[in-house]
Amino acid sequence: MDINCDVGEGVGNERELLPLISSCSIACGGHAGNEKSMRETIRLAMRHRVKIGAHPAYPDRQNFGRISMDISRDALSKSIHEQLTTFTSILKEENAILHHIKPHGALYNDLAKDEALCNTFLKSIAMYKSGSVLYVPFGSLIEQMATIEGFGVKREAFADRNYDNQLHLVSRKFSDAVLTEPTKVLNHLKMMVTEKKVRTAEGNLISIQADTYCIHGDTPDALKILTYISQKLPELNITTTK
Repeated sequence: MDINCDVGEGVGNERELLPLISSCSIACGGHAGNEKSMRETIRLAMRHRVKIGAHPAYPDRQNFGRISMDISRDALSKSIHEQLTTFTSILKEENAILHHIKPHGALYNDLAKDEALCNTFLKSIAMYKSGSVLYVPFGSLIEQMATIEGFGVKREAFADRNYDNQLHLVSRKFSDAVLTEPTKVLNHLKMMVTEKKVRTAEGNLISIQADTYCIHGDTPDALKILTYISQKLPELNITTTK
């Protein structure tokens, strides 16, 4: 099982988190991050044998990329291209490999349901199709369209976020959107891994399938959560990849 974190976002906890995960998505300038943070996080990931991904976003640092943007398709395509060009240039300088691309925040959520946006995004990252995979929500429009276009995909689920009955992430404006108690995160994750189901915020069980599970690097007590589940997963006969 692959556990991933979004990192390089200014929290500064990468040295503690990276030894506990197997893949990471590094902010590449859209919502957070700069060349210095990208390089430092890439080096840490290589040191801990963590698979490296790019984490492009709407170019909206003011809102941390978590609000949908009214942006032209050309402007978005240009921004995504610039973010990935900067990131992959640093990867090349560090002799590192791009394992995956994972859109961030509102862009990630919008791509789950907006066909025109999917077309723009997939065209923007087409040059990386052969050498990397795309992290996508299970059952989403971007999963379907990326597969048709020949992208490798890995379906992602969130160990530290609640879902609603439509299998959408509960909005962060609600108090129950984020799971911060390690035992609750473990139970949430265990059900998704072993039963292929998730208990929604409304209390229903919904089918879900995933190849990688995310714990946000900026989630409160992210280190405490990762430390706890790293200790407990072997007891449940669940092994993580590295």
